[in-house]
Amino acid sequence: MYKQEVPLYGDLIDIVDHVDNNVFRARSIRSQGTGPSTKDTSHKLPPRHRVERHGAIRLGTPYELQTIRRLFAVFGMYPVGYYDLSVVGFPLHATAFRPVQTEALEKHPFRVFTTLLRHDLLSSEIRIFVQKILSKRNLFSDRLLELVGKLEKHHSLSSAETDELLAEALKIFKWHSAATVTFDEYQWLNAEHAMVADIASFPSAHINHLTPRTLDIDLVQKTMVERGIPAKERVEGPPRQKCGILLRQTSFKALREPVRFHSDEGGWVDRTHTARFGEIEQRGAAVTRKGRALYDRLLSEAYLRAHDSSAPFDEVLESTFHEYPDDWTELRCRGLIFVRYKPTTNGLEAFKHGEGKKGQQDLSKLLEQGFVDYDPITYEDFLPVSAAGIFTSNLKRDSRESFMTEGKPDRVGFEQSLGVTTADEFELYEKTQNDSLEECRRALGIDGITPDYC
Repeated sequence: MYKQEVPLYGDLIDIVDHVDNNVFRARSIRSQGTGPSTKDTSHKLPPRHRVERHGAIRLGTPYELQTIRRLFAVFGMYPVGYYDLSVVGFPLHATAFRPVQTEALEKHPFRVFTTLLRHDLLSSEIRIFVQKILSKRNLFSDRLLELVGKLEKHHSLSSAETDELLAEALKIFKWHSAATVTFDEYQWLNAEHAMVADIASFPSAHINHLTPRTLDIDLVQKTMVERGIPAKERVEGPPRQKCGILLRQTSFKALREPVRFHSDEGGWVDRTHTARFGEIEQRGAAVTRKGRALYDRLLSEAYLRAHDSSAPFDEVLESTFHEYPDDWTELRCRGLIFVRYKPTTNGLEAFKHGEGKKGQQDLSKLLEQGFVDYDPITYEDFLPVSAAGIFTSNLKRDSRESFMTEGKPDRVGFEQSLGVTTADEFELYEKTQNDSLEECRRALGIDGITPDYC
C-alpha cells in the first residue's frame, strides 16, 4: 500500500537491496580463506534482514492510542519505551509497538513508532480547535472493533474474518488527499507546529514513513545522492564505527503531496502538504544504562563543541566519540553493551566428555577457554534526538519554538492515555542476556555461571 502511495519508496528498497548485496558479497570475499572470527558474523546475512521494517504514525487522542494498542496486540506487538519529543521541540511523546520475545523478533521484527499529540503543550485556542476536530474523527470502523473484541475474547478468527480484519486495519494507515479542515485552518495549525497540522487535518493516521534496515547506511546515503534522490544532509545517530551501537538513520526528504482543502464557500481548494518521507536505518548493538549514559554525554558534548566550531558536525561527532570503545571485547568487559551468550561446539564436547568442571563457573573463564562465545544483542528501539533530526529535516521550521523550554517528560500521563505501562527496554535486553546465560548453563550441564566483567 505504501509503495503505491509513495513510489519513491520502491526506489529506496531497490537501493537498499543493491547496497546490501554488494556489502554482503564483499564481506563474504574477505572472509574466504581466513576462517570466520568468533565475533565476526557479518558475512552471514540474518534471515530477518530482508523483511525488517518499522513504520511511524501520529495519533491525536488517548482513545486512538488505546485502540491502536489493542489492535497491535493482536499481532504480538506491545508498547516498549517512552520517548519525550518535547525536549527537542515537538509537542509529542511516544512509544514503540514491537515484538518483545527473542523468537518473535527473529521471525518478523516489525515496529511502529507511535506518537501522541500533547494537548497540554498547545496554545489555548489551538487546543480547543484541535479537540473539536479530533472528536469527530473515527480511525476505527465498527467492524474492526468488533473483530478485535472477538479476538480478545475468543483468541481466534475464521479465515474470512482474518482477511476482513486486515482490510479494515489497513484503512487506519491509508493516505487521504482530502483534508478535514479549510486551508486557512490548516495554515493556522501549521503555524503552531507542522506536527499539529499533520495530525489534526486528516481523517486517517497515515504512515509517514516505512523504514528498511541496511548493512551500510553511509553507502545508501551516497547512492541516493548519486541517483538524484533528495537525501537529507547527514546521517543521524552515532558516528560510523567498526562495532556499531544503537541506531543510525537517514531519509529522502518529504514529498509535497497534492491535498484538497475545504473552502469557506463550501467547495474545495487545491494545495499541498509535506509530511511523508523515506527513511532508512542501520541497527547496532543494544547498550546498557551505563553505555547509554556515555552515549548521551558524548552526544551533548559534540553539540556543544559543534556550536563553537566551524568544522562540519560529523567531524566533531566522530572526534568526540573516540572516547566510546570500538571493540566488542572492551564494550562487553566494560558493561556497555548487552550480549547473547552461546555454548560453543568445543564447550559442548568438553563438558560432554567430562573435561569441564561441573560446579559454579566464572563467565570470563568459560570465554577464555572457548567454551562460551557471544554476539551483541541488536538494538530494537529508537533515539528521540535522531527521530527529531529526521522529522526536522522534513518539515518547515516556521512554527512556535517554545515547546523546547515548556515541555517536560510526562510518562505517567502518556501511560494513562495508553491504558497500560510501557515495557522498559533495558530490562528486556537484560532478560535476554540473562536467559542466554541460563541456556548456556543447561547446555553445558553445570551448576551455575558467575557473570563477571573483565
